[in-house]
Amino acid sequence: MRKIFCLSVLVTFMLSSCGTTKVPPGQAKKVTNPPPGQVKKMTGSKSAAPYAPGQQKKAGKKKG
Repeated sequence: MRKIFCLSVLVTFMLSSCGTTKVPPGQAKKVTNPPPGQVKKMTGSKSAAPYAPGQQKKAGKKKG
């Protein structure tokens, strides 16, 4: 009887310790683009400006 009790306690402990944790939907890791300097290194460019969102020229209407 004692062996069955010890075995059941052991099995219960093993099953309870292998639980998984779920990440709440708002805290999931966000996938982002690499910074402009890293893209510059990967492409071998001399300037990071073409890869920076604030440095992009807008293609719009010309004055004139």
